[in-house]
This record gives sequence, C-alpha cells and structure tokens, in this order.
Amino acid sequence: MVRGGYVYIMTNKYNKVLYTGVTSQLRDRVYNHKTNIYPSSFTSRYQLHKLVYFEGFEYIEEAINREKQIKGGSRKNKINLINNLNHQWKDLFDQIPVGE
Repeated sequence: MVRGGYVYIMTNKYNKVLYTGVTSQLRDRVYNHKTNIYPSSFTSRYQLHKLVYFEGFEYIEEAINREKQIKGGSRKNKINLINNLNHQWKDLFDQIPVGE
C-alpha cells in the first residue's frame, strides 16, 4: 500500500514561533495541535494553532526528506517559504483536502 504524506508548518497567533512537522494524516494532526491533545508538547506549550504552510507528497518518505530539508534551513528560509504560499499568514486548516 502506498501512503502519501505532508510536511507542514504551524505558528502562534503572533507568527513568532514556527514548528515544522510531517504526517500522513494532515487534518487529524493539525486538529490535534489546535486542541492541545498533548498538553506537554512543543505546539501546546507555545500555542501553535495556526497552519500556515503545507505541502503534499505521493510517498511519506518524500515528505520526511522535505521536512529534514526545511528544518535544516534557516528561519528566514522558512519565512520565505510561508510568504510565497501564504503571504497573509492565514490559517490554512480549511484548505486541507477532504480525507487528508
């Protein structure tokens, strides 16, 4: 079975803290971040409830490699990535494809 994946970036309401993650079920993962399902997690501690970037891949391995690439880059590179897709830094949760 082939399973795709997503790399995504979450931030807080002030757009100050960034978190880059990878998942095969984007909607569920982002929902977990938004509802602080894991209270001691990084995203819960810093109230990272806004999805500002995501990228889909056919294979989860591709998403994992992209996550490593993004995490290895500078904060400026992450900001540029977000600005190119979502220059207003709006929450993209409602734009996640249904079933993802």
